[in-house]
Amino acid sequence: MPSARKANQGNLAECSRRHFGVTSGLTLGGLAISAFEPDQRSFAMESTPVAEQGPSGPAIQSLHFPARAKRVIFLFMHGGPSHVDTFDYKPRLAKDDGKPFPLELPPNIDAVPTLLNGPWGFKQRGQSGLWVSDLLPHMAKHADSLCVIRSMHTKGQSHGQAVGMVNTGSDNLVRPSVGAWISYALGSGHPDLPAHIAIGPATAHGGPRNFGAAFLPAMHQATAVGSNGNPGGAKISHLDGPGSETQVAERFDLVRRMNEMHLQSVGEDRDLRGAVQAVDLASRMRLAAPDVFNVDLETPATHRAYGLGQKETQSFGKSCLLARRLVESGVRFVTVSSGQVWDQHGNLESGHNKNALATDQPIAALIADLKQRGLWDDTLIVWGGEFGRTPVVQGKNGRDHNPQGFSMVLSGGGVRSGFAYGQTDEFGYYAQQDRVHMHDLHATMLYLLGIDHQRLTYRYAGRDFRLTDVHGRVVHPIINA
Repeated sequence: MPSARKANQGNLAECSRRHFGVTSGLTLGGLAISAFEPDQRSFAMESTPVAEQGPSGPAIQSLHFPARAKRVIFLFMHGGPSHVDTFDYKPRLAKDDGKPFPLELPPNIDAVPTLLNGPWGFKQRGQSGLWVSDLLPHMAKHADSLCVIRSMHTKGQSHGQAVGMVNTGSDNLVRPSVGAWISYALGSGHPDLPAHIAIGPATAHGGPRNFGAAFLPAMHQATAVGSNGNPGGAKISHLDGPGSETQVAERFDLVRRMNEMHLQSVGEDRDLRGAVQAVDLASRMRLAAPDVFNVDLETPATHRAYGLGQKETQSFGKSCLLARRLVESGVRFVTVSSGQVWDQHGNLESGHNKNALATDQPIAALIADLKQRGLWDDTLIVWGGEFGRTPVVQGKNGRDHNPQGFSMVLSGGGVRSGFAYGQTDEFGYYAQQDRVHMHDLHATMLYLLGIDHQRLTYRYAGRDFRLTDVHGRVVHPIINA
């Protein structure tokens, strides 16, 4: 009896492009993408193709600068944590609690000009004396490992705009995500794993656009793991299927060969080529991913440190532990999203307490774990949301969005430790001293990876695009000498 592989080969010989389209109901490109992950379709549009690359890049053959970091973990606190209740201590805010705000409010906010001091006290922590609030006691213990930028500002009073800015560098246009640019530039550090993974990716305010590849080759969009409702899910969908290992392998091989036939018949197509590469990677991941994604292989002590087994920290703790296992295995860029929970327009105290309880211990465990494994020095951790919160009140006890001034926290990866850079005004509303725009943060992240943000470009629609558009500067004062 002929084998299934021989039967497939015979069917291929008879399968014309039109016949396959009619019988399958799918294009070959669509089949390729769905074989990898149906919900990760690229937003790619026609563009001028780049120079020929291998399946995983990289576009940069040699680094522009000596790299301080090899990988990035972005801890995305979706919704916008309050900087004046976490890392930006404002004694004047406490002193004038309940008094009128003496400065002019920006437009388009639904808040009243009355100052609101938060319920959490601040203390100077560690040998550095870095100010961290009581809201984050576990991160506070690592104050000497943190670099706080207190003068961030961005574009977008709404979540949609600001989420786009922090994840893609654009507030209203479809652009490649930060992770996609890094994947495109450096490729993966593991031959059988993607360079870019999103754990519990944000489904609101842009959805897949926030971890997509846009006009970059589809290969560089993130592999999504888990969901917003279950960010701790350590499983990639659609890598396996019914049947034996041999049958699953033959299905992947069939899709690959049909796509190659289609490419030969229609000519080289960048989007279809990216889909073919995605299927090839998915096929290889079936063997490599199970062990890497299996957090049960960690010790009970590690589980306890990350908060696994505790209701409040189980989900985010599992995500942080998985992020460590991924970067340890060679993944270049991992986003861990909290879900849109940091958006306290009301009930600031209960909301922020709940969010901090879920995330604070796992983040501290991640820092300690990376250090213990010798990975912290060359792993850049970025913590923060799309913006901060107002120092004035919304409703009875909430805070509105504040893109005019807020904080982002970095750790490891070549940045200074126990260090605060920049200032907001004495109430925490506007970035005043040593202002850092989101484009500047992105330029600095690339610099730490050895990449010049002005030279990392992609030709599309007649011009060269880059992550920072026509903006951005490297914030050298936060970088270790």
